[in-house]
Amino acid sequence: MYLIPEPVCIKFTGEKCFRLCYNCRIILSPESDSQTFLHARILKKAIYQELGFDCPISKGSKTEGNIFFSFNNTLKTEEYHLSITELGVEISGGSNAGILYGIQTLRQIIKEQGAVLQGVEIKDFPDMANRGYYHDITRGRIPTLETLKALADKAAYYKLNQLQLYIEHSFLFRDFSEVWRDDTPLTAEEILEFDSYCKNLHIDLIPSIASFGHLYKVLRTHTYAHLCELENSDQEPFSFYERMAHHTLDISSEESFQFVVRMIEEYMPLFSSQFFNICADETFDLGKGRSKGLSDKIGTNEMYIIFLKRICAFIISMKKIPMFWGDIICEIPEAIQELPKETICLNWGYAPDHSEEGTKKLAMAGATQYICPGVSGWNRLINDLRTSYDNIKRMCSFGRKYGAIGILNTDWGDFGHINHPEFSTAGLIYGAVNSWNEHIPEFEALNESISYLEYGDPSKQFLHIISQLDEAVVVSWFEVICFKELKTGQLKREPYSPVLKEITLEKVRIANALLEKAIQRIYEIISGAKREKRSLYGAYILAAEGIKLWNEIGGVVSGCDTVIKKEEINELAVRLEYWYHEYKKLWRSTSKEAELYRIGEVIFWYADYLRKLN
Repeated sequence: MYLIPEPVCIKFTGEKCFRLCYNCRIILSPESDSQTFLHARILKKAIYQELGFDCPISKGSKTEGNIFFSFNNTLKTEEYHLSITELGVEISGGSNAGILYGIQTLRQIIKEQGAVLQGVEIKDFPDMANRGYYHDITRGRIPTLETLKALADKAAYYKLNQLQLYIEHSFLFRDFSEVWRDDTPLTAEEILEFDSYCKNLHIDLIPSIASFGHLYKVLRTHTYAHLCELENSDQEPFSFYERMAHHTLDISSEESFQFVVRMIEEYMPLFSSQFFNICADETFDLGKGRSKGLSDKIGTNEMYIIFLKRICAFIISMKKIPMFWGDIICEIPEAIQELPKETICLNWGYAPDHSEEGTKKLAMAGATQYICPGVSGWNRLINDLRTSYDNIKRMCSFGRKYGAIGILNTDWGDFGHINHPEFSTAGLIYGAVNSWNEHIPEFEALNESISYLEYGDPSKQFLHIISQLDEAVVVSWFEVICFKELKTGQLKREPYSPVLKEITLEKVRIANALLEKAIQRIYEIISGAKREKRSLYGAYILAAEGIKLWNEIGGVVSGCDTVIKKEEINELAVRLEYWYHEYKKLWRSTSKEAELYRIGEVIFWYADYLRKLN
């Protein structure tokens, strides 16, 4: 039986013993409320989709041949018991959250077994209290409300209970029209609706907004450029690379703090959560420009702590609990004692072999922390599944070892958020699995389960194929961006990683042959997949074709492919433009226009650059 996450305790009680009939009812116990009814409708819809019949919902006592929901005050809040016998199905929960999680498990059983269900007793509850997913909606993509609701549905299906949406400039602030005027920002009404939607799924939608670093677009406007640490940075052309590096507030100016307060005062009331994530990470330029005098006097570490402490104190004055990213504090863990005791440190690390030292230091310093791994999807067309799995499993083990109170699994959008949002689903599930249960399936076994349950692949090979695609990347999206920006003067220094230095024609040929083989395998298994999932298979094919294209283009522009003919170079430009035409359709299927135009600028530059090589 494929269940994600695996239950803590499962006992099979016999062969298939209960037939879920067309006239089966979903019965709610008398103490059930409107939220229980909403959860019953989730099950009702799933049964109709999987089996084709419409189970009516009623309220009353348990009777034979039906599905019965009940509450048990001896269970933990998120705990549930699921029983399938020849007499029917019963889900009891410590709360509506527990009942919802029991429903999600039953949905997975029905998805696999259909209408004739095996006898089973399941007792299940989460290992970690806080199980979150963090989604960047500011550096490229801004999802539609429909896409956000689908994300919440998926998070709840895999028993996550927190979501955060990362905002720098992509909200329709009343007084900051310069910041969002060329974008398609989320509105207050959309956030209010999404917050309510999440709440009904027992998901805490936690606000997250840049308030110290990562304010690149804000600090390039006419009105707010004077608050940027680096003078005249607003005069430089836009750069994907520089956006990740130069974005820090000048905190020697009191106006900077008042600016942050104004943002938070407008944004905070839209959320029902008791938490507020102020971010405050990667303040690379601190003390190097307008605040250098203050830095020389008290040091950048002290500057950072003073400003962080002020923001945290303001959040607490608003009756909320502050969260912040822990990259700076990890270097000075003893400073955690200077922050308000309520403050939560978000301790991130994304390498598959990430060290436990930061988690250990923060724990020893008395920090209350979440561990924050990642889905490894940024700067690439297709997520690196192996890195994501290893990173999440490792970080969660550190969290358990050092008493972290939760996991926040991150999905960033560096360099334009080029990857399709659905491609992060496997990483989302890795995080859900690792935070629910200490017993973690091995990589291949878990991917088989996900292939079957999430991607509707009866061969269970889908993620095995997908995991090979990232291995065939010779030219990364990072290199695509940096080569262009070095050529156009947007980037005036060598980036932190070599650009098109180790590419060879042989590497391109081997990689593209592997990609072609993987694409063929996806085509072969599409017909067996669930119909509603097939468009996603097509999205992966499009992304794999994009990787092939960039491998070829990298071979040409780097000079390693010197035997390519003039007409072949022209054809490469044409293929790139046709690929982008299809990519735009895929983008618009989930996202607002947002920064799609910036991706287009990259595509058109390369197409023109190739033609000029003739």
